[in-house]
Amino acid sequence: MARPASVFVASSTIDAPAERLFAFHEEPGALERLTPPWQPVEFVERPPNIKNGSRAILRVGPWPFRIRWILEHRGYVAGREFSDVQLSGPFRSWKHTHRMTPLGLRACTLEDRIEYQLPFGALGDLLGGWYVQRKLTRLFEFRHRVTAEAMREP
Repeated sequence: MARPASVFVASSTIDAPAERLFAFHEEPGALERLTPPWQPVEFVERPPNIKNGSRAILRVGPWPFRIRWILEHRGYVAGREFSDVQLSGPFRSWKHTHRMTPLGLRACTLEDRIEYQLPFGALGDLLGGWYVQRKLTRLFEFRHRVTAEAMREP
């Protein structure tokens, strides 16, 4: 029987139209801007865009334990959402959906939903589940703060 994926969701109201927020995610360097300075990430290959099939290759984790992480963009819906799906990397499975939902003309909801499975089955869940949730909470507090600040820029 397959284990169900763990789910993490971060949601914020952003004072910008959904289309503008989506355009921010399409800008070159957006991923780097949304990566906290404390996060041990090396960008090996940057995706040319966030459309279906484009890939990012990262090295994550502290040296000497760096792991190559290959992500592919899928589910592109212009102005509304896209996903990053792990092709190989530190998780057994990983799907991160970025969704921008309009709240009238001047605001939107930014939702980051991550469905993942840790390696090593139930043992991985037991030993690492709380740790991953804590790391994701800190990461997305940073990302949503940076995003909200970027939307206040002229």
